[in-house]
Amino acid sequence: MALIVQKYGGTSVGDVDRIRNVAERVIRYRQQGHDMVVVLSAMSGETNRLIALAKAVNPEPDLRELDMLLNTGEQTTIALLAMMLKSKGCDALSFTGAQVQILTDNAHGKARILNITGERIRSEMAQGRVIVVAGFQGVDAQGNLTTLGRGGSDTTAVALAAALGADECQIYTDVDGVYTTDPRVVPEARRLDRITFEEMLEMASLGSKVLQIRSVEFAGKYNVPLRVLSSFEEGEGTLITYEEDGVEEPLISGIAFNRDEAKVTVSGVPDQPGIASQILGPVSAANIEVDMIVQNIGEDGTTDLTFTVHRNDHDKVMGIVNAVAKTINAKDVKGDRKIVKISLVGVGMRSHAGIASKMFRVLAEEGINIRMISTSEIKISVVVDEKYLELGVRALHTAFELDEGVNIN
Repeated sequence: MALIVQKYGGTSVGDVDRIRNVAERVIRYRQQGHDMVVVLSAMSGETNRLIALAKAVNPEPDLRELDMLLNTGEQTTIALLAMMLKSKGCDALSFTGAQVQILTDNAHGKARILNITGERIRSEMAQGRVIVVAGFQGVDAQGNLTTLGRGGSDTTAVALAAALGADECQIYTDVDGVYTTDPRVVPEARRLDRITFEEMLEMASLGSKVLQIRSVEFAGKYNVPLRVLSSFEEGEGTLITYEEDGVEEPLISGIAFNRDEAKVTVSGVPDQPGIASQILGPVSAANIEVDMIVQNIGEDGTTDLTFTVHRNDHDKVMGIVNAVAKTINAKDVKGDRKIVKISLVGVGMRSHAGIASKMFRVLAEEGINIRMISTSEIKISVVVDEKYLELGVRALHTAFELDEGVNIN
């Protein structure tokens, strides 16, 4: 008998009929003899509705109180599913993150899981019950309710699977697996049968919305078998696992992109030790994540520093950096919201040269100018103007033979 942790996203529990579908799937697994833990998101659109309510009261709501409000979204779905399961003769209990002691730090809205004991879940499962847990939420050491950020239910599911020693963690969503890129941009995109944790981690960090990055980190760290499946159709989905020796990996597994980028350039900065820290330190202190960084050295003893942040943080960062620029006598600060990031990902890059030059050539042939470049062992990212996103992704998808029906090994 296996222990299966299943997670269902907002579209999967968007109404009573869909909750009924989830209940029927859970019961099928239960009838096969499996122990079941089910993690649920709030109904589709519910979190946005609650945020809008909060902002109607206060445009900058207190983060602790906002977490109190957002915690109610998942409580609705877990209670409804538990009721549905019981009505069908399947004993079930629903729990909030706090009730099963998903202990987090106190970073409201972006909390990180520190520990899960799992004792209460194990005790109730031993009584033959299906356990339904609210995703996305936890509790800090002072008893304050917290949330894990967008997509946090994925992290809840994987963390529970790791804590409980689950045989598999299944992420049910509105897509039937991980694709070579977003099929809405490239209709010829293919579903991958499997992808490595390392590749999925890069894809998630670079803009792929299938899984939240922290859930992939958890799965890789604790070697939790992770599978992405559709809530609405049967299939094997995509298995996320470690590399297998002796299996030839494709050159490129996928193309990720991120529309939520913004760029900030500080020009005419004195070229001296510690200057980058003076600029980026206050940004980090404001709990704003910096992504790509490029520094250019001029001939006049000054340097230009360019970095990217999430587009939602652009205005706040501009305020911080403009204040810093005055203290360090920088010449100018400019921001740009109309950029995007396109990335090639594949463990096959380790053993193949020329990927970057081919990527740059393909983009150049389409008249797409590259603003910034970042590389790692298994990925290459470029920043380009927003208007070229779809053209660039399609051209690269074809050039690297990722289209449906093409053998990429």
